[in-house]
Amino acid sequence: MKVPFLDLSLQHRALRTEALAALAATYDANRFCLGKDVEDFEKAFATALGHSRALGLNSGTSPLHLASVLGGFGPGDEVIVPTFTFISSAWGMCYAGATPRFVDIEAGTLNLDPAKVEAAITAKTRGIVVVHLFGQPARMDEIMAIATKHRLFVVEDCAQAVGARYRGTPVGSIGDVGTFSFYPTKNLGGCGEGGALVSRRDALFDRAKLLRNHGSGRRYFHDEVGFNFRMDGFQGALLNVKLPHLAAWTARRQAIAMRYLTGIRLAEVILPATRDYGASVWHQFTLRHPRRDALREHLAQHEIGTDLIYPVPLHRQACFAHLGQPEGSLPVAEKACATCLSLPIFPELTDAQVEHVIQSVNSF
Repeated sequence: MKVPFLDLSLQHRALRTEALAALAATYDANRFCLGKDVEDFEKAFATALGHSRALGLNSGTSPLHLASVLGGFGPGDEVIVPTFTFISSAWGMCYAGATPRFVDIEAGTLNLDPAKVEAAITAKTRGIVVVHLFGQPARMDEIMAIATKHRLFVVEDCAQAVGARYRGTPVGSIGDVGTFSFYPTKNLGGCGEGGALVSRRDALFDRAKLLRNHGSGRRYFHDEVGFNFRMDGFQGALLNVKLPHLAAWTARRQAIAMRYLTGIRLAEVILPATRDYGASVWHQFTLRHPRRDALREHLAQHEIGTDLIYPVPLHRQACFAHLGQPEGSLPVAEKACATCLSLPIFPELTDAQVEHVIQSVNSF
């Protein structure tokens, strides 16, 4: 039995008629840049997730860039960011001229470790980027207490956690700014690039909206140097088709994850940790094993797709070599990179495919 790591064609095939009709309507109405489709999505997204407002953007990286501008990050500043995440989590601060200060993670959830955050704060620290990794909310109470104590600006990177909640509050609404990605492989993915920004602080949101469109509040008048971060109409139209399915897709991901958690019994395996302060939306199901590469080859022989998310921590990437953080400096993340293996977890997987994955893992 073949089990792909991810097969987007199944989702897109099921929505094809509705998606093409939505695209045709946008095309016929010439709503190509912002416009009604994007506005409708912003309202529906905010309502569905529990935010006051949402700002549609052209990628998942752009809101991280905007958040760094809103936080006032600049040359000479340091911004704390976990080292075990996708690299765009660190791009925003770099674009603004600040320096990432990479911090280790906790061994259970692989999220930012609050104790390591506090230890990393210096006189140069201006903010924290909190990544809700793989859909599992980070420990926001402790992180926000640290941020308040040291007057730090908090960015929640929710690229993998759309729909997740921390103690009942939607992620993205706890820090100063929340950012989302609608890259095609995300739990709510477009057919191209897309992203969003949310904030509980009206002044920050209003400035982000201005910056999104060339720093312009009205046509041909520019209040400050801005960006072209506008979401295009086609992505808004497609996301409007997909958004009503998000809750069902999330429930299916959670059901698959629970089956993995209860069914996988391989010796020496470390399964993802779950926490009572917030249920994961399971963007990834990433286990760890000391013989990760051999396990991956074993699963490939059983026609099961896997991925290594992430094989290299950010502090060991070539683009950050100048920061001088040597191998062994952030050991929890480095061990996770050497032992992590992500299993298939997408809503269209059949029960039979899930059982085949479980049996194949257990037979290693």
